[in-house]
Amino acid sequence: MTDPTLAVVERRLERATELESEPARVVLQTAREDLETLADDPTIDETRRQTLERRVTQRLREVDDRSSYSGELGASMNPDDEDAP
Repeated sequence: MTDPTLAVVERRLERATELESEPARVVLQTAREDLETLADDPTIDETRRQTLERRVTQRLREVDDRSSYSGELGASMNPDDEDAP
């Protein structure tokens, strides 16, 4: 396995936009871990790393919100479901 770079993290972030919720979450978690690893690298542009970190966090929130909304919508559309409101 190769060491992560900011370019790798950017590709993961872009790839996550094309995936369904659960696979996107996995890719974004990996990107977040890569960014944490890169935080200790003095050769990395810290401003760029922090910007990517904010984007990854925002995308994770979007994926979670999308999953939450889909779950609630599914429950309301199927009142026999025990999770229905």
